[in-house]
Amino acid sequence: MKKLSYVLFLFFALGCKPEQEVKEAPPIPIKVVKLSSQSVSLEKDFVAQIYGKVDIPIRARAEGYLEGIHFQEGRLVKKGDLLYTVDSDPFQEGVNQANSELASAQVNLTQAENDLARYKPLAEMNAISQKDLDAAVAKRDAALAMVSAAEARVRFEGIKLSYTQIKSPINGLIGKTNAKIGEFVGRDPNPVILNTVSLIDSVRVEFSLSENDYLTLFREYQEQHSYDEEVKKPLKLVLSDGQTFDQVGYVDFINRQIDATSGTILIQTTFPNPDRLIRPGQFARIRVPMSTVENGVLVPQRAVSEFQGTFFVFKVGDGNEIVQQNIQISGAYRDYFLVGEGLSAGDQVVLEAIQKVAAGQVIAPEEVVFESQYKD
Repeated sequence: MKKLSYVLFLFFALGCKPEQEVKEAPPIPIKVVKLSSQSVSLEKDFVAQIYGKVDIPIRARAEGYLEGIHFQEGRLVKKGDLLYTVDSDPFQEGVNQANSELASAQVNLTQAENDLARYKPLAEMNAISQKDLDAAVAKRDAALAMVSAAEARVRFEGIKLSYTQIKSPINGLIGKTNAKIGEFVGRDPNPVILNTVSLIDSVRVEFSLSENDYLTLFREYQEQHSYDEEVKKPLKLVLSDGQTFDQVGYVDFINRQIDATSGTILIQTTFPNPDRLIRPGQFARIRVPMSTVENGVLVPQRAVSEFQGTFFVFKVGDGNEIVQQNIQISGAYRDYFLVGEGLSAGDQVVLEAIQKVAAGQVIAPEEVVFESQYKD
């Protein structure tokens, strides 16, 4: 009986306790960014190969054993500097033989001229026949021709001898030698190209455009400029470390045809290289302005999510309620996306803590300015 009374007491005591009010949690603060519209120049990167402004291979035009290397690899050389010497003895022998033949031809010429000088007065006195005089003239002319031929042979052998001294054709930067002292050079499979000298105060950068990209650029150009108007678009060079080169370049050559194998067209640009930072053989990326969009709406890429090919953002709606908004992307611009449809200038989208929000949730938006990490 006492136990029952105690249970009834607890029941009435608890039942008579006033109901506690349930407090709702305040909206959580979330950083959002307000979108704006601006003129957007869409750019695209293309893989490029770098060459010197002038790249001249140093060839061994004389066959023989390499006797000397007269430069420091990787250093600047001047036009006319001696780079290599090849064994000159066989070529010197050729020069000596040619000089000997020239001397013999000159002796024959002297004899023929003396004979002709004696025959002329005799012919005038009719002491010899006209036939003998004509023979003496012919002999003198033949000797003169032999002298001319011997002189040409001397010059030719001298040219061959000069090939044993290989000199720099330009002022430039020389690379690593392909042959060492003692190697036989000048005949395949032995080294024929001994080195390369490059002029790199400016560099050539070559890249290829697909046919579609080429047509896009050409049409964009036609819309903005007349056919006869010469307007050059500045291009940027992005190095392998992601840094943008501090000089701009311009297109100076477009190939005459599309490569039927790859479906691309070759483009050549030139970039100043005053500090000689850029070297031939480097790979880089050319950043080309493809088109311009007026009043384009940009959204930071970090604010965009993707699921099964559908892109969406969390937009701040009426009453600070989160709305999951699907969008269409027209392209990438730096660390933004260019919005085709779904957002307008003035909309607020969640920038940070995207994983903490959901559609229908009410938040306390804190508007911030997005700091782009893109470096020009």
